Formats: sequence, C-alpha cells, structure tokens
Amino acid sequence: MWKKLALGAALLAGCAVAAFLIFAPPYAERMMNPVTMPAEGWPVSDQARALHQTLTIGDLHADPLLWDRDLLKQVARGHSDVPRLLQGNMAVQVFTTVTKSPRGQNYDHNSAEAGDNITPLFIGQLRPPRSWFSLRERALVQASALTEAADHDPEHLRIIRSRQDLQHLLQDRASGQQVLGALLGSEGGHPLEGDLANLQILYDVGFRLMGLTHFFDNELGGSLHGQDAAGLTDFGRQVVQQMVERGMVIDLAHASPAMVRDVLAIPDTRPIISHTGIASHCPSPRNLPDELVTQVAQSGGLIGIGFWSDVVCGKTPADVAGAIAAAIAVAGEDHVALGSDWDGSVDSPFDAAHLAALTQALIDQGLTSDQIAKVMGGNMMEYLRQTLPETDG
Repeated sequence: MWKKLALGAALLAGCAVAAFLIFAPPYAERMMNPVTMPAEGWPVSDQARALHQTLTIGDLHADPLLWDRDLLKQVARGHSDVPRLLQGNMAVQVFTTVTKSPRGQNYDHNSAEAGDNITPLFIGQLRPPRSWFSLRERALVQASALTEAADHDPEHLRIIRSRQDLQHLLQDRASGQQVLGALLGSEGGHPLEGDLANLQILYDVGFRLMGLTHFFDNELGGSLHGQDAAGLTDFGRQVVQQMVERGMVIDLAHASPAMVRDVLAIPDTRPIISHTGIASHCPSPRNLPDELVTQVAQSGGLIGIGFWSDVVCGKTPADVAGAIAAAIAVAGEDHVALGSDWDGSVDSPFDAAHLAALTQALIDQGLTSDQIAKVMGGNMMEYLRQTLPETDG
C-alpha cells in the first residue's frame, strides 16, 4: 500500500513538474509581452495600406529568440514570429539574444551581482544544459535556433551576414518573393565572458550586431542602468576596435553616457542606439540625453525608436509616431529607424502583423512619403550597406 501511495505521489509530482514546464513559460510570455491594440484593431486607411506595401521595412531590435518557440509558426502570444513579420511586410529584422537580466530589473540602478532572471527561464524551458550557467552558451543556443529555422525554411527566412546577402535579399523581395532577412545580434557584450576570443566565435556563427551593455555593468564598461556610470574599460575598447574591423554593428542602447562618449571618440565606430526614445519628448531614465543622440547621428549612426510605453510615453501608434517625429527633430530624418523591442518583456500597441498601423500614424503625424520610407527601413538598409562586411568570407 505504502509503495502504491509513494508511486502515486511521485506520478503526481512528475505531472505537476511537466505541467509547469509546458504552461509556465508561455504564460510568462503572455504576461510580459502584452499587445495594447483594441480588439477591433487600429484604423488603417486604404492609402496607408497601399503605401505600407511599397516600403522596404527594417527593425533594429526584437527578442523572440528568448522564448524558445518555433519562429516559423504563428502563435497567439507575444509580438513577432516569421509569419506575422511577413504579414507586416518586414524585410529585415534584427533578432537579439538575451542572456542575463538582473532580478529586480529597473531603469535606474542594477547590480551585476543580483540574481539572474534568465537562468530559471532557460532551465524551465529545458534549453540545453550547457546554456544554463554560461552566458556565451545561451547566446549560441539562441543563435542556433535562428539558424536552424532558416535552414528549415529558406524560402521565408534567410540569415544576413554581409552586404552581399542583404543585396540578394532585397533583390528577391523586389521580384515578389516573401522572404524575411534575419540579422543576428546580442543584447549586451557579457556573452563574451571577458575573453576577446569569444568575439570571433560569435562572429563565426553569424552575429553581426552587439550591444555593449544591458541592464548592468559588465567587463566592457558601464550600463545606463548600472552602478558606476563608467565608460569603456580597456577590454571594452579592444572589443569595439575589433567590431569595427569585422564590420559589426555597435549598439549603445543600454550604454552609460560615458561609454557613449568613449565609443564616439574611437575612429570609424558609427554606432547605433537600436531601441530607445527621445528624452526631450519622453523624459524617461531609459532615454539618453538628446545631445548624445545627436552625436550618435552625426557620427553616421542610427536611432531606433522603440514601441513600448516607457520610451514613447504612450500606448498608441500615434505615440510611437510622435516619438519618431521627435527623433527626426533631434537626429535628422536620415538617421531615424525602427527599434521595436518586440518580445523584450515590454508592451506594444501592435504586433508585427499589424505594423501598417504605424504607417497610418506617421501619415497622420504629417510625415511625407519619403520621410516614412526612410524611417520605416530605408535608413537602416543604407546603413547596413555601408557597415556590414562585403561578403560572408
């Protein structure tokens, strides 16, 4: 009898664990990545839909790789997957790998020693054990998931590693092929684990963009949300210089002001701020001061405007369009792009399939068709043509 009871208890415990592993990660994703679009959708005119279909659209930052789901399948949670991105007429999407997030994460002050939110998520998702306690391996596991998806369905998803890859993708899309270009990026430089050799490892598997910091200070320098507000370390300078030599995009989205200035002082950096708002438009501690945004633009970089309420101070397409207009005033129309932060534990007024709502909002904001074409993707494509390595070799 006692053996039967013990066996029954073990089975119940096993079922409870299995249920948790099956249902908890999707539930967390739904809670952390809400879409604030009304049930009937945002109104989009025929004029806006027609213009939207003519655009070459790009986005500098999205995090669906964090959630361990099949990107090739459309799901009813989160913000983006390949089918929804293609429905929204996306041409090139940067997919970033998230590897560490401090417990109690906030925009003001985070310790690098704080507990990590990503570790239990990776264990709960049953990601490969090698990724449970190594930040480098977490980045590589997410990169592998993207590569495997592209290998499985090359007609709809293609990895972009070079200018040549980008040119071929845009040519195929111009001929009518519904294919998405995927650029692989890292949310912070901590997957390098303080070893410069790891930069080559990341590059070899396809990484072409890397943020230097995330929500905490790391071996490269100070975070906008860290403890020390420091600039680049000696290691950080080495990383930046090697990124320039390789044609990798340097992302300052979470960098401290001192780090931004240090990077700009290094020749030929042309960094971007992949997902942000404009401080004079939305005075959030997440947004860098306007003068630094202007300096990044003057270096030849891009300012990617996010879609979530903390950086645009609102939850409608009109609020995002207002932030884009503010960015044009600060950085110039040739240096503004999209940086949604889709699936990055943020809210969004629309998912990828309903991106035309932003085109409508930009029309309503008073932007010209040429300006809309630039900020929706034209500026990003021109920047990548000038920055990525010529070939994949």
